[in-house]
Amino acid sequence: MKQGPASSAKLASDADTAWTGQALNPGVARREVWAWAMYDFANSGYTTVVLTTVFSAYFVGVVAAQKSWGTLAFTAALSFSYLMVMLTMPTLGARADARAGKRRLLFTSTAGCVAATLLLALTGPGDIAWGLFALALSNYCYCVGESIVAAFLPEIARPEALGRVSGWGWSFGYFGGMLTLGLSLALVSWAGGRGMQASQYVPGVMVLTAAIFAIAAIPSFLFLRERTPATRRAAQGMLARLRAAWLETGRQFGDFRLLLLCGACYHAGISVVITLSAVYATEAMGFTMAQTMMLVFTVNIAAAGGAFLFGYVQDKVGHKPALAITLAGWILMILIAYAAVRLWVFWTAATIAGLCMGTSQSAGRAMVGALAPRARLAEFYSLWTFATQLAAVVGPLCYGLVTWVTDGNHRLALLFTGLFFVAGLAVLARLDFARGARVRDTISMAQPLP
Repeated sequence: MKQGPASSAKLASDADTAWTGQALNPGVARREVWAWAMYDFANSGYTTVVLTTVFSAYFVGVVAAQKSWGTLAFTAALSFSYLMVMLTMPTLGARADARAGKRRLLFTSTAGCVAATLLLALTGPGDIAWGLFALALSNYCYCVGESIVAAFLPEIARPEALGRVSGWGWSFGYFGGMLTLGLSLALVSWAGGRGMQASQYVPGVMVLTAAIFAIAAIPSFLFLRERTPATRRAAQGMLARLRAAWLETGRQFGDFRLLLLCGACYHAGISVVITLSAVYATEAMGFTMAQTMMLVFTVNIAAAGGAFLFGYVQDKVGHKPALAITLAGWILMILIAYAAVRLWVFWTAATIAGLCMGTSQSAGRAMVGALAPRARLAEFYSLWTFATQLAAVVGPLCYGLVTWVTDGNHRLALLFTGLFFVAGLAVLARLDFARGARVRDTISMAQPLP
């Protein structure tokens, strides 16, 4: 018998519920998963517009008036913010767990990033100190929010579905970055067509980026639930908390420590691609600005597809084989880009880089969820943030040192970057996820830290 519209709608709804029910923990509504993924959508515009494309070029070319130390000042401000994230996140994460305050910390960090991005709009020619301050503050708040929102993943997704749910959010986030970048470029084109200077239209781009971040993040604050109960463990000082957490991973969570080392290795290589891909395209391949913008879009589209599809592969084959495939892909990309002379070969490498970027970043978030104790999610995700932010300092620094020693040889610097992915594979070979999951389940989460 033919189904009527109401019956068909109900069957579709039941099928959709059954599909998501296989991935979500009991009591988690689809609306909450959407709200969680919306935060990835919201904050991606900040990194795409502020760090990768518009403000980075604006600071070096206009604010610092193309002085020789402009790029160094920009990267130094980012490195300082990463250092502060490394030192403070374990303490912030432990306190968020102890007080059941992940949502509160997420809101605070988001408000801080939005406000600091608005401060970037007040940065004009010569406002170097002000621009560096606002940049460091906005990036610090962004990193805190990125770490805390990841800690909701194990509360939302079933253990066997961490990869695909993480991929949903990460792929959605890339589209958020492309939306913000697209609107920003439309504003830039409109202003340029009317003869406006960068100092006149870049502030508008910063306001647009902050507004999209603030609006798109609202569902996260409305619908995300705090499921981990407060533990009220005694607070420790910043360095004491960091030291105690690192020692504990060695004594009780050895496989999680190996994951931290593996992540630090391969994220050092990823940070080079994110931070310096435009520089490499310009210096080694002779790309124009228009080609560089298309490169960013290509990488983001490939990354979105990779994050979404590979999440299912990760849940099917397991975390370790999935990450090994991704790291092998990174090594292949490095070799192709190093040998590339023709543009189509480099575009091939860029597409592979996008696929690997989406898969490896999404996979890392899922792997932490597979090994982190359920009562200390924010703290353990903070340790992951410590490792990845350390990589963000070390990777580009090593690239810069190689180009300096070799008198500007960007190809050799990129080839050296491949060693980070090789090191990640070597550490991954020692990691046992099944053993780490058993330790996670058997250790009492209420036990106080030594």
